[in-house]
Amino acid sequence: MSPLALLLLQIGFLLLLWFFVFAVIYSLRADLFGVRARKLPDPGAIPATATPTAAASAETAPVSAPTVRPETKPAAAKPAAKAARGAKATTETVHRIVITSGPKAGLEIALGNEPLTIGRSSESGLVIRDDYTSSHHARLMLWGEQWMLQDLDSTNGTWHDGQRVAAPVPVKIGAPIKVGATTFELQG
Repeated sequence: MSPLALLLLQIGFLLLLWFFVFAVIYSLRADLFGVRARKLPDPGAIPATATPTAAASAETAPVSAPTVRPETKPAAAKPAAKAARGAKATTETVHRIVITSGPKAGLEIALGNEPLTIGRSSESGLVIRDDYTSSHHARLMLWGEQWMLQDLDSTNGTWHDGQRVAAPVPVKIGAPIKVGATTFELQG
């Protein structure tokens, strides 16, 4: 083999090696510090076809962080609540998250008006420690009066009502949301 071909082969191998080093560093950085989340448009810029109450909710007062409490025995189901199943989750209809399966099954979390980050990180509002959850996996947030679910570029994805979440989607009352090995739903 000529010396020039050998030199080009060595340079190519060195470039490939550096490519793998940078890929590992990028992956570690994303796991340690999370990835940037895409922001939704300002709720004040809601199209004219939206309801007027959605624009008015932009001035809601901040509420303290979500509180976690053990599940209590459910009261008798109200007929109105059953009729609302599958309707869009708003601040008026939804007040809590109930974990239905997974390591923390039975746990209830009260919702305020602040976004709720879900993930393995201790900085998350809902910490889920399993191998299938990213450090900053998903986010529940208000867009106007409507609760929205956003995947934060997680490895295993976020699922809402059997569909993978690619962009922020409106949450339905009682529809299962799956993050890693945990399933939960929003309830009134």
